[in-house]
Amino acid sequence: MKIYFAPLEGITGYIFRNAYSGIYGHIDKFFAPFISPNAKGPMTPRERKDLDPENNNGINLVPQILTNRSDCFIDAAKVLREMGYNEVNLNLGCPSGTVCAKGKGAAFLPETMELQKFLDDIYSFAVSCDMKISIKTRLGYYDPDEFYDLVDIFNDFPVSELIIHPRIRSDFYKGEPRKEYFAYALEHSKCPLVYNGNIFTGRDYDELSTYLNSSPDPVMLGRGLVSDPSLADKLKDFTAETDPVKFRRLHDTLYCEYQKVMSPDINVLHKMRDLWSYWQHLFDGSERDFKRLLKAKKYSEYEEIVYHIIQQ
Repeated sequence: MKIYFAPLEGITGYIFRNAYSGIYGHIDKFFAPFISPNAKGPMTPRERKDLDPENNNGINLVPQILTNRSDCFIDAAKVLREMGYNEVNLNLGCPSGTVCAKGKGAAFLPETMELQKFLDDIYSFAVSCDMKISIKTRLGYYDPDEFYDLVDIFNDFPVSELIIHPRIRSDFYKGEPRKEYFAYALEHSKCPLVYNGNIFTGRDYDELSTYLNSSPDPVMLGRGLVSDPSLADKLKDFTAETDPVKFRRLHDTLYCEYQKVMSPDINVLHKMRDLWSYWQHLFDGSERDFKRLLKAKKYSEYEEIVYHIIQQ
């Protein structure tokens, strides 16, 4: 079974990827948070640092590109190829209001004529230089039935993998994924498929497999893996329980590494608070403890609260 780690902006940067890979492992591909090339350039210095192979040693990393301009996509892909990448991913799924207002991400999906021209351009480039392009998509922008036409469009191109998040833009990440559309893709798509969406436990995966009458493989996990870092181990039958020792190592490694690149204290603590919004459910700490954690302004205060929570 192959498991892919989905990109979560602000969470799964190179520091997180290195810590997770070194402590847990069992991830077949990591997808980097998207870069958004434009007329000013293919990527920012911060994005280049995140994608620098020296900062991702031993990690099978796929950069993700968010744009609705084929020339910008190709410019970014050329730079990424020079950096050593032979696969990139096109983001057609981001539901963010600021992204969609610019016609990118999920907002590009209903523009089928423009999308076809865009795909024709980027796949012509990909074929010319033997580069793989995968696509991460939603079902549509306004209506899930947009997906039927999208499958036909994607079938016309050498999509290396089609990663399907079976929601529309207005769903964001709420409600149940529309699994019936992924089942449709299994029957009608010519592209290798990857399922993404709402797998937080082994039971979630088993229920999806039962619904589809087959076990989806590969699967992409994002919020589920951050919320339970042991989830990949569980799905691959390496363990049945969340390992508190590994979790403590993950926490301490991230906490230490963020301090090396960020200052003052409060910036590191903001980063850790974002992670605790996913981790809180793993512990039986009191609501008062977690409220104190979110208000901590100094390392000493944060450490006292966190280690009390973890050791309970």
